[in-house]
Amino acid sequence: MLIIVTEFTIYQSKREGEQMKGEIIYLEYKQAVDFLLPKHYSGRVPPISHAFGWMIDGELVAVCTFGKPASNSLCKGICGIEYSDKVYELNRLCRVESLEHQLSSFVGACLRRLRQHDYIIVSYADTEMNHNGYIYQATNWIYTGATKQRTDKYTKGNKHSRHYDNDNQNGLRKVRSSKHRYIYFATHDKRIKEEYLNSLNYPIKPYPKGENKKYKLGEYLKPNIIKVVRK
Repeated sequence: MLIIVTEFTIYQSKREGEQMKGEIIYLEYKQAVDFLLPKHYSGRVPPISHAFGWMIDGELVAVCTFGKPASNSLCKGICGIEYSDKVYELNRLCRVESLEHQLSSFVGACLRRLRQHDYIIVSYADTEMNHNGYIYQATNWIYTGATKQRTDKYTKGNKHSRHYDNDNQNGLRKVRSSKHRYIYFATHDKRIKEEYLNSLNYPIKPYPKGENKKYKLGEYLKPNIIKVVRK
């Protein structure tokens, strides 16, 4: 069942020149997955704790999901172990092909609904996809630089490394591209926000700029696999 929360925005239809109302809904896990899997370039389902949808005239046109990062070191590394339980990731943002309106209003509305939890939210813009994170910039995230390119273990099925052991990967590794890292303090409390900011372990840097490249919905990113030769 779709639960309508509130009407939150109006945008102008370029085709018909009329105003169309949009509504935010909370999505169940399966609803979010059914929308994301055929469209998002990763082709994988992330951990999902909160899922929001954008409805226009009864059609689900965009989905934004948040979940606990798989890496405990990431959760501890942003603002220290004291606040590690508050760290969540904006791990998927996807829309239908026909939606031309920018998604920053949708993302901003989702973030406002998470402020009651006092979350520290991290998200990434993939340089391999030529993304700079302009939606994060438009919604006032903190930019903390880019991660280094690295490699992860790889097995058939492209499973996350936490799902298999060393005996099941045959020396294959998957290249993980550099990603722009953004942080957002989702809280109503100015004191808590100041505590998070003072505890931030990353330097705050100027926003990156450049031309974004759009990907074709439903076209999955193929993993770059390399063979490690041990001497």
